[in-house]
Amino acid sequence: MDRICRDRIRIYNGMPARDLGNEGWQKPWSGGNGGSCVEAMKLGDGRVALRQSTDPDGPALIYTLHEMERFIEGAKAGEADFLLA
Repeated sequence: MDRICRDRIRIYNGMPARDLGNEGWQKPWSGGNGGSCVEAMKLGDGRVALRQSTDPDGPALIYTLHEMERFIEGAKAGEADFLLA
């Protein structure tokens, strides 16, 4: 579902992350990995944008709040552990 918010631009999955601006991105999952991490931004309509910190001009993945809640709950419960095996 495409929506318009954040300075009246059309926000969609896969859009260039640079179009969302540089303010508001955070690195909630950073660690000792040499600066290569995922950055997140909460959008005005409650959705969440993710981008790769090493490619800030690359695509942004846009998730609904429900999708992010489910992902985080599942990761906490070990449902994503297969990604690390």
